[in-house]
Amino acid sequence: MAQRGVARATDRYERKREEILDASTEILNRKGVKGLTLSVAAAAVGLSTTSVTYYFKRKDELAAACLMRGVDWLDHVADEALGEAEPEARLRRMLAAHLERLRQTAAGEAPPLPILSDIRALNPPHRTDVFQAYMKVFRKMRQIFDAPDLAWLTRGRRTARTHMLLEQIFWAAAWLPKYEPEDYGRIRDRMVDILLNGLAVEGAEWAPRPPPMSELAPGEGQEMSRDAFLRAATRLINTRGYKGASVDKISAELNVTKGSFYHHIEAKDDLVVTCFERSFEVIRRVQRLALARDGDQWSKLSSAAAALAEYQLSDYGPLLRSSALTSLPEEIRDEMVQHSTRVSDRFASMISDGIAEGSIRPVDPFIAAQMLNATLNAGAELGFWVPGVRQKAAPAVFVRPMLMGVFSR
Repeated sequence: MAQRGVARATDRYERKREEILDASTEILNRKGVKGLTLSVAAAAVGLSTTSVTYYFKRKDELAAACLMRGVDWLDHVADEALGEAEPEARLRRMLAAHLERLRQTAAGEAPPLPILSDIRALNPPHRTDVFQAYMKVFRKMRQIFDAPDLAWLTRGRRTARTHMLLEQIFWAAAWLPKYEPEDYGRIRDRMVDILLNGLAVEGAEWAPRPPPMSELAPGEGQEMSRDAFLRAATRLINTRGYKGASVDKISAELNVTKGSFYHHIEAKDDLVVTCFERSFEVIRRVQRLALARDGDQWSKLSSAAAALAEYQLSDYGPLLRSSALTSLPEEIRDEMVQHSTRVSDRFASMISDGIAEGSIRPVDPFIAAQMLNATLNAGAELGFWVPGVRQKAAPAVFVRPMLMGVFSR
């Protein structure tokens, strides 16, 4: 009798813990680690803050538990994918498993998965623990590319492709709500087709003509000074998250006083918005320069993508990663998402025009543009994942697989 009572108590404890994690994951995805507090989580499940501390002592412990759920899910997906013998079948299995889970979440049949890009916003030791678990899964995912006929893929190229693939499934959660859950299977097939076969028609060559970096550089004087400030802030936000990019650290990076920060930016939320606006303007400038060139749409699209991949590793880069969106108030975030959508829509138009003229394969332009966006966004961290990768090599190492197919040389 006593054992049954203990079992029932354990079951109640686990059910309530899972309920707290479900609600907290939704909060985490909307507001980031910064916005997930014990009191907010408690209110979401109708408990007092003191009651929640029975399950999670501190805010970071709760956030880490949410993020570990996502890491554990990826580990499960990797195991499923590696059950297949061939790389192409592994890739299909990975996307099929993940999009089915996203479909279940959209249909209310499964709890949400956490956005893993906010790991860096955790404090030690939780950040270290979650990141080490993610790295273990990353190495497992990289085995998708293990095959005798892919021996030409160096470790760095396999790592770059794995980073790009994971970014595709992370970013898909942002644009899939545009569709009905019943359409997710069709979307999966189109994503797989793009990853395997790229965007270029058969026989097309990879010969981008990106504009020189000097055409993307800021002007002189005050504009250059402001861009240097925003560039330093962007790098810190990308590597340490919104929380870790303090005024002190940004000022130290630039070797200026804190007063200089407030000369450029009035508040920290304004800083993220301005960094996003700078990034969107760079992408728009690249698009305009590419569209103004001679040649077909394949040449223009590949040139734009190559320029942005190169820019990410240049002295002018990087661009601000989309993970910073979770740090913004929802009304400001929605405005930044609209900016991102307009940038993506221009890529979709280029792809659509290329299909019409015959230089780009008949793919879904919207899906292809979102996948290209995800790849370019992930390029900000290419130097971390592939140490020593050269600026000029970045397009071929990173963007070319997306445009020509992940298993192409």
